[in-house]
Amino acid sequence: MVEPQLQRLTLPNGLRVVLAPDSAQGASGQAPVVGVSVHYDVGFRSEPEGRTGFAHLFEHLMFQGSESLEKLAHFRHVQGSGGVFNGSTHQDYTDYFQVLPAAALERALFLEADRMRAPKLTEENLRNQVDVVKEEIRLNVLNRPYGGFPWILLPPVLYSTFANAHNGYGDFTDLEKATVDDCAAFFDTFYAPGNAVLTISGDFDAEHAIELVHRHFGDVPAREVRPRPSFAEPFPTEELVGEHVDPHAPLPAIAFGHRLPDPVGELDQYLANIVLSAVLTDGDAARLQQRMVYQEPLVVDVHAGCGLMGAPLDARDPDTFTLTAIHTPDVAEERVVDAVDRELENLAEHGPTEDELARVTARWAASLHRENDRVVSRTLDLGSAELVHGRAELVAELPRRIAEVRADQVAAAAKALRPDTRALLRVRPANDSNSAGGAA
Repeated sequence: MVEPQLQRLTLPNGLRVVLAPDSAQGASGQAPVVGVSVHYDVGFRSEPEGRTGFAHLFEHLMFQGSESLEKLAHFRHVQGSGGVFNGSTHQDYTDYFQVLPAAALERALFLEADRMRAPKLTEENLRNQVDVVKEEIRLNVLNRPYGGFPWILLPPVLYSTFANAHNGYGDFTDLEKATVDDCAAFFDTFYAPGNAVLTISGDFDAEHAIELVHRHFGDVPAREVRPRPSFAEPFPTEELVGEHVDPHAPLPAIAFGHRLPDPVGELDQYLANIVLSAVLTDGDAARLQQRMVYQEPLVVDVHAGCGLMGAPLDARDPDTFTLTAIHTPDVAEERVVDAVDRELENLAEHGPTEDELARVTARWAASLHRENDRVVSRTLDLGSAELVHGRAELVAELPRRIAEVRADQVAAAAKALRPDTRALLRVRPANDSNSAGGAA
């Protein structure tokens, strides 16, 4: 695939724009489509104390009408054009996107500009969406086995500050206390054009798109953008242990959490951790899959990865290396922990073999290429890379940079995952006689 040539502009109101035209899409016989996304530099970590879940709640409110459009109009306009849309809240950003036929590009830009200018923040919309979010939490966390494991449950064990440790999905009491004034203040603080990146990707003419961007976003009023605070905190100096009793879990589970190198300032070291996670658990030939599932066996499931939200390079520093294992009650937790530690020690001393390294880096590079072929993934990845890393070009560079990770870099990554700097979270089924009641 030929990588699209990126173009950039910044509007007088501060909005950053990334254009990635790809005329080869239409020439290949595919239906010409465009992706439009807006990434705002606000996520879970920006929420004030006492307002857990507010960033996600506000994402919902951005779909409830705007200056020119009534409730549900956004849905009708996108779906009526044959398009799809959604939004999501992450640790450090909130994104909104739509993928539509290329002829509907202006419609997508109008919709995003209109709610950037003035979403409809009313008491009725707020109360309705608080109820929607509460039901989502019941469905995805409270009433699901291993709900919130590990992304909600592990951070309060590993981290000490509110920004990094709190539950980004939200506490019901905090959600219910939210007011329209809170929403207006949140919008004024974080949803300014200068705090956002607009990305357009797919089959479109760049000059025409620039004209449309100026037409629809140019008169969105500029507002002050506060400097982003640092969420840095010291690395642990001892093993941190927590426990959670899950009323729906059929089996006990363990989550290991380690601090990662800075994904922006120490990118090569971070990429080595991505490769390490793949060596450990990616595919049947991976080290822990072989050792803990097939040879001994100790677990029914084991998975390692970079990033709390299930995707690497999705957050700024601090970020988290996670490893989760679900095991049967007859297997002692100590055996699971010991197996992980021994495999990490082995990798720290000897590194992966050439065959292992070639296998996992080739799989990662291939998966990145596949993702980049999808307009929705490419649009979102370009926008988040521009916002978080300051370089949308990183999306095209990652397959090569992953392929260049060396065995000694993976060994160094494994060596850093020491027991005395990690968090260890135990999840106990409610009927486990060893459970000590309640979440730690």
